[in-house]
Amino acid sequence: MLIKNSVIALFDQHTQAEKAIEELQEAGFDMKALSIVGKDYHTDEHVVGYYTTGDRMMYWGKNGAFWGGIWGLLFGSAFFMIPGIGPFVAAGPIVAWIVAALEGAAVVGGVSAIGAGLYSIGVPRKSILQYETSLKAGKFMLVVHGTPDEVTRAKKLLDQTGIGVSTLHMEAPVANAAQS
Repeated sequence: MLIKNSVIALFDQHTQAEKAIEELQEAGFDMKALSIVGKDYHTDEHVVGYYTTGDRMMYWGKNGAFWGGIWGLLFGSAFFMIPGIGPFVAAGPIVAWIVAALEGAAVVGGVSAIGAGLYSIGVPRKSILQYETSLKAGKFMLVVHGTPDEVTRAKKLLDQTGIGVSTLHMEAPVANAAQS
């Protein structure tokens, strides 16, 4: 059975997102199940990016110290220029989801590559549009991906911090074709 579950939290400032990640780490969450996306500056050009499947990427911007610390915790990092949204920095599994959307031309009608990556893990289209709008406005998005128990526990912890708004996205099990 394939189950897609996540909790997504939005933060106004990078320091709030960093605190939430630290709380999750202290609670024993697998850092490879966390992703973060944030905007750094404004431009509307062609999609370009740099990504690495390693554990670090160098980036110098106004939030360079924040991103450097996050890249030390999360697996994979990237910088993307996405038309209509602008430049974004991402770390964690979401990098692979975005790259897969770009490489496979799996961009779902009306959403960006970030949205297509979220859609691939079961986030509803209506929510994706809200997240894209929040990212355009400069918010930071934290995604925790895992089992129903893990994401439910992560949501409770994120809600207890009181520093962001989190939403749980759980999908009903889909029978695997091999098990039919």
